[in-house]
Amino acid sequence: MENKTTLEILGDKVSQVLQQYHSLKAENEMMRNEIMSLKAEKEIKDKEIENLSEENAMKDLEIEEIVNKIESILG
Repeated sequence: MENKTTLEILGDKVSQVLQQYHSLKAENEMMRNEIMSLKAEKEIKDKEIENLSEENAMKDLEIEEIVNKIESILG
């Protein structure tokens, strides 16, 4: 069995820590990119919801106008 010096053991531990650091840094970057992508998707969907809500409000006004016309004709 090979006996490692304290310096070699410390070097191995530092290498492990650096490897973990680089791995976590890459994972963090991937997550950051995913968050940015999800935020962009959310913004697009929020805009679509806003547009659909406006369309719905306009349709409600049209229906109300039609009902008023029908009531005035029948009334």
